[in-house]
Amino acid sequence: MSQSAATNHSLQCMEIVGSNRVARELVSGAGLDIWIDSRPLESGSGGGDIHYVSTCGAGYVTRLVLADVSGHGAAVDGIAQSLRKLMRKYINMLDQTRFAIALNHEFSEFADAGRFATALILTYFAPTNHLIVCNAGHCRPLWYSAEQSAWQVLAPETVGECESLKESKTRYHFERLANLPLGILEPTDYEQFAIRLRPGDLIVLYTDGVTESTNAAGQQLGEAGLLEMCRGIAREGAISEGRAAAMGQHIAAGCGQRQGQAAAADDYSLIVVEHTATRPPRPSLSRSMRTLAKILGLSRV
Repeated sequence: MSQSAATNHSLQCMEIVGSNRVARELVSGAGLDIWIDSRPLESGSGGGDIHYVSTCGAGYVTRLVLADVSGHGAAVDGIAQSLRKLMRKYINMLDQTRFAIALNHEFSEFADAGRFATALILTYFAPTNHLIVCNAGHCRPLWYSAEQSAWQVLAPETVGECESLKESKTRYHFERLANLPLGILEPTDYEQFAIRLRPGDLIVLYTDGVTESTNAAGQQLGEAGLLEMCRGIAREGAISEGRAAAMGQHIAAGCGQRQGQAAAADDYSLIVVEHTATRPPRPSLSRSMRTLAKILGLSRV
């Protein structure tokens, strides 16, 4: 797996970063450091993995979307542009329900054509340190609890298994349908839940290009393999500083070593989120005026 040079970027008010193109960067916002490593299968063109990160005007709400759609090229480029417009429309909303419904509607035509899409939507609220998670048929994230020094799958049923973590979990809108690919049903409700993050917690998001990668024997890594890889990296003490970037780089190295000389078969996207618990800065008068202009549509988001 070849790796391009990494960049660092600090989110500004009502900013959106991301695409379906190659990316290797650390994005920082209030309370979060976000490492993004995305590599389309076809070099030089857009892939089927789409990622976006946005922050609201006050810096309190950070939203992250990772989608995996079938196909490459111009068709996916159009979907990526539509997704960015939705991110902009709902950028100042803490409740991500409307965004999830709009995303499902946007992808319904894609499903009608016999293609599929899955997505993870994460919304972080800095004042309470809550991370709200909505999974639409996507690979389940992994969660490292710094307080418990423990890795586990981030899902309602698995978070509930850990007695010591129950107090940090809050359920949001437990709906009748969960984990269905986008566009399959119209309208579709998705299960949402929230956890209260502690300083040093890590969340690992990925597409199936990571877990379906094979070794020389043709064995796929799988969710369990990725989870064990993360535990091994933690045991080796390799993520003491710059945790989001270090974790992402170690996972990429582990996947590359495991894959060897075999060619990749799918797009690769890995996102590692570290909870830094930093607070958004108090906005200056000029920043408040710029934010107001964006909210009123007088300035481009």
